[in-house]
Amino acid sequence: MARTDATATRGESEPLLSIENLQTAFFTDKEVIRAVDGVSFDIERGETVGVVGESGSGKSVTARSIMGLVDSPGRVLEGSSIRFDGEELTDKSEKEYRSIRGGDIAMVFQDPLTSLNPVYTVGNQIKESLRLHQDMRGAEATEEAIDLLEAVGIPDAARRVNEYPHEFSGGMRQRAVIAMALACDPELLICDEPTTALDVTIQAQILELLDDIQEERDLAIMFITHDMGVIAEISDRVNVMYAGEIVETAPVEELFANPRHPYTEGLLNSIPGNQPGADRLETIEGDVPTPNEPATYCRFEPRCPKAFEECTRVHPEPVAVTDGADDHTAACLLYPEDVSEAEAVELHERRGDGEEVTDR
Repeated sequence: MARTDATATRGESEPLLSIENLQTAFFTDKEVIRAVDGVSFDIERGETVGVVGESGSGKSVTARSIMGLVDSPGRVLEGSSIRFDGEELTDKSEKEYRSIRGGDIAMVFQDPLTSLNPVYTVGNQIKESLRLHQDMRGAEATEEAIDLLEAVGIPDAARRVNEYPHEFSGGMRQRAVIAMALACDPELLICDEPTTALDVTIQAQILELLDDIQEERDLAIMFITHDMGVIAEISDRVNVMYAGEIVETAPVEELFANPRHPYTEGLLNSIPGNQPGADRLETIEGDVPTPNEPATYCRFEPRCPKAFEECTRVHPEPVAVTDGADDHTAACLLYPEDVSEAEAVELHERRGDGEEVTDR
């Protein structure tokens, strides 16, 4: 169940994480792939922000950019801003970043086997995090590792702390990875599709575990997934990504009750439970394009059932869907919906040119 107390306090203080115009590109011999192209969003303390979209939308690259884990030939471009707790991260050295990564910001990956070393016990790997970030060693570190395994619901933790990853089930390995992430008491936890490889029962347990941990520790969570059902269960706010851009942002209840971007509508219509009695599931025809050129048009236009001529030449900018709806924005030329189509297109053109204009 998504928490709402965090969203009630938004705006009262500086966001824990503030992303502005994040651009991450991969420079290959043949082309430049703009994997993340002008993404901006905030995460408040204690809230869960969901990031959803098809594979290839740029979700994981966004997370890796925040963590400073973009590998060559990729890099975060100049003009991007990643501010954590009021501190700019993009100009930090690798040594400076390492003190933040795993400490103040921790990450849980999709496949726990990629995060766990098979030749070391689970306990040793948790204790390594404790040593690096909390200078904790010996019996004190062992006791803390046991406490962390117990905190994530692993039974008989005193025995299992000495076992190897292959002796854990898939769900238990994911719990152990979460324990490693929590070892340094982070303020922000980035979860990159942590339940994808798990069956639905274990998935529900992991989501419940994250909710409990968040409430106990006032933890902010960025949760990446392609599963709209998971987003509905865990998120306070949702960012919908497509081809490296955020195309819609809204509180979770608003997004599901009143989706505005045609891509979001397509994602929701593809959920089996949303089409009772239908012979076939609705699909979004085509594939997510590789963003290898500047966005001078709507990247969703080739797949959009509502596209019109201007979509091929005007890049849509995030705007409030209606006057006063600042917490619900869509990057689509159909909005704001309370102005004419021509006025809406002009607004997007002016914003694209860098003009400071209101939605009205």
